Amino acid sequence: MNYRKLGKTNFNISEISLGTWQVGGKWGSGFDDKTADELLNTAIDNGVNFIDTADVYENGLSETAVGRVVRSRSERIFVATKCGRQINPHVNEGYTPKVLQKFVEDSLKRTGLETLDLIQLHCPPTEVYYSPEIFELFDRLKEQGKILNLGVSVEKVEEALKAIEYSNVTTVQIIFNLFRQRPSELFFSEAKKKDIGIIARVPLASGLLTGTFSEKTTFEPQDHRNFNRNGEAFDKGETFSGIDYNLGLKAVEALKALFPGRENLAPIALQWILSFNEVSCIIPGASKVNHVSSNLSVYDAPKLSSEQISEMNKIYTEYIKPAVHQLW
Repeated sequence: MNYRKLGKTNFNISEISLGTWQVGGKWGSGFDDKTADELLNTAIDNGVNFIDTADVYENGLSETAVGRVVRSRSERIFVATKCGRQINPHVNEGYTPKVLQKFVEDSLKRTGLETLDLIQLHCPPTEVYYSPEIFELFDRLKEQGKILNLGVSVEKVEEALKAIEYSNVTTVQIIFNLFRQRPSELFFSEAKKKDIGIIARVPLASGLLTGTFSEKTTFEPQDHRNFNRNGEAFDKGETFSGIDYNLGLKAVEALKALFPGRENLAPIALQWILSFNEVSCIIPGASKVNHVSSNLSVYDAPKLSSEQISEMNKIYTEYIKPAVHQLW
């Protein structure tokens, strides 16, 4: 495992970390505590020391599992969680300091931790980024010892750029992968100037970049890859990075042609992200232990050459960029 600094938090974290949206089993299958514990412990055993969760993941069960496992370990494990998506309807008016403080306190209870290493606003409406009183709340929570750092999880580059205008924002979690390249243009350079930690989420475009899907692949009814392809439930950029599924498959076929004989493209896709020094860590998800092993096999794969990276970028330019580049 290699480690990188998470911006001005000064945390030294595993560059391949763990996202826990589906840590208790695959989407729509219900939450299995045994699966969650096995996944989390396997990740930590292999050097992962940064775990990202959220209060809405499996209605708090993900947070509970993360807290339970972290408290059982002797290693220093950094816990990041998120708040705000419980607000229903999820609109700007629902974001108040009182409501958010209660969410943070509930997360502390569920995890059983004394302090949250990182609390992130969870993809709030754009208007929230223009509400200084929301960001000021987290200074008070830090003074009270309830949190160490504030970050944001965003949908759009513009939201990320606005968020880092607040001096107490230490990290930005953003979708970044071979099929979502816009963050690397302006945002990465601005974040670097302000020592902002960048957490890359949806690194495999909801599994599309593993190379294991086809036109015949089916997803469970409760799986967002089935019901949210056009943004029916939440921002469609969260599902296959907002790419039309069949278009994505065509791009993946071009990627397979570039790497003949490589059945699992996940390590290649993760290596591409790690080629950006501005990225502090990647948080691929896992619903099975072998997914953790797949994510960590990035270290067993041959290093990408500059020529291969260039050819990968050409695939993005030809297939993906015209359809999605300016949307997020």
